[in-house]
Amino acid sequence: MRKDSLHNAQIAAPRRHTSARLCPKALASPAIVSTQLLGLHRCLESALGDLRWWPAETDSEMIIGAILVQNVAWSNVLTAISALRSHHLLDFEALLCADPDLIAACIRSTRFYKSKRDRLLHFAHHIRARHDGQLARFLAQPLSSLRAELLSIRGIGPETADDILLYAARLPSFVVDAYTRRIMSRCGYCDEDISYEALRSWFMAHLPSDTALYNQFHAWLDAVGHQFCKSRQPLCGTCPIAYSCDMGNSTAGDR
Repeated sequence: MRKDSLHNAQIAAPRRHTSARLCPKALASPAIVSTQLLGLHRCLESALGDLRWWPAETDSEMIIGAILVQNVAWSNVLTAISALRSHHLLDFEALLCADPDLIAACIRSTRFYKSKRDRLLHFAHHIRARHDGQLARFLAQPLSSLRAELLSIRGIGPETADDILLYAARLPSFVVDAYTRRIMSRCGYCDEDISYEALRSWFMAHLPSDTALYNQFHAWLDAVGHQFCKSRQPLCGTCPIAYSCDMGNSTAGDR
């Protein structure tokens, strides 16, 4: 292995502590942390612009995509969405009337496709049983009650629930994913294995409760994680937020 590759692999390893936690940088005064996060937001906006995320034509399509994207790349989901659209299955009532084998065939590209088919159908049954099939009525609930109901549905975890809250219900619920944990860990704010709820609560405590802001911030962090802040050999030299990142600053002398 080349020396620079070995160095990058070493710095890419997450810091380990006895328990996952926020780091001192994240526990500074709320005003300081808020200023830092909003500065990061402005930098990402300048570098990346509007990513128009989540890319869906309807709320049903958005939710279907959020369920299908679990543990798979978005490109695989696009293939499945296209297949579902060709069979007019981007609607939960239509899914309930469809042949389960056809649904499975349409979403085969998303891995664990039989389990995901069952999750889609379970979600559809829930909307029919609890809300008379009216997705809009389901999404019109207050944030706290809608999040609790989402988490009660089999196959819907916190990240998927918050995706649905933010992008379908258009409610200010911050989404945390693996990219967010990695980036914030490398920036020196937390352990990479911090709990979902701890990091989500921290973001929401230090940012204005604003749906559009949360929407873009999550999309930008996801893009940075995908394009620059890779698990191995991160591209710190071209990362738009390297200036605020402990790892990016520590490798500045190597570039």
